[in-house]
Formats: sequence, C-alpha cells, structure tokens
Amino acid sequence: MSTLLDKERVQDEAPEKNEMSRRKVRSLIFHLLYAMEGFDYTISLEGLVDNFNRGFDLSIEPSSELFRATQAIIDERGGLDELFRPYLINWRYERLGICTKLILRFAVWEIYYTDVPPNIIINEAIELAKCFSEKDAYKFVNGVLDEVIKNKETKE
Repeated sequence: MSTLLDKERVQDEAPEKNEMSRRKVRSLIFHLLYAMEGFDYTISLEGLVDNFNRGFDLSIEPSSELFRATQAIIDERGGLDELFRPYLINWRYERLGICTKLILRFAVWEIYYTDVPPNIIINEAIELAKCFSEKDAYKFVNGVLDEVIKNKETKE
C-alpha cells in the first residue's frame, strides 16, 4: 500500500501548492476505499484515517470533503454497484478486479452525487485505472462509465 501512496506523492507534489489537488484527493479516496475493502469493512473509517494520518504524515479531518465522500461511497457501495452492473457486457461482476470495481464504484458515486462534469469523472477514473488496475482495464472503465452516463441522461 505504501508504494501506491508514494507513487501518488511523487506525481502530485508541487512546492507552490498549499492544498491537495483534486487528483490527489481522488487518489486518497481510492486508497481509503481499497484499505476498507481489504479489511472487509470491519473497521471504522475513522480508525483507518487515523492510521493513514500517522503512517503517511497526512491530516485528513473527519469534517473534510475527502472523508465525507469516502464514507458516502462506503455507505452506498451496494447501490452504486447495482448502477453499473447492467453495463458489464460479457463480464460477470464477480470477475472484476478489486481496483476496477472500486474505481467504477467511486466514479458512479461522482456521476450521481456531485456536480463534477462527466468528462472529468471519466478522465480521472481512466487515470486511476491506468495506475492501479489491470493492463487494459482503463478501456473497460471508460466503456462502462460512458454507458452509465448515457443511461442517467435518458432518465433525467
């Protein structure tokens, strides 16, 4: 796990920045989701964040957008999965790699619960998939999210 965070630190470090970039926030949310999945959701997000803060010299506050978004994704994970499951053409949900599943879950949450433009959500999900999922998973993520967005737009 530390290798993933170290990779993100190198990619996103900018001496003039005082706040985390949106990309780094997404990366941290992904890492928290990954850790929660690894613990099979048997620990609290508060405890996990405390460990991340101490272990990686972070200062994630429970009142932060990052924390609230992570908790919302955890709380809604079953429903979020159901929103993208119909678009897993010729693919079973159980066969999805854990990172791919978490990226899809996170992106679907953003599509339904934020005002972030869909093209940015897809681009960021693709970047996460390129870094953390299987070799060509980013293409799969792109196709699934495109269908989720099309379907959401036809229902509105």
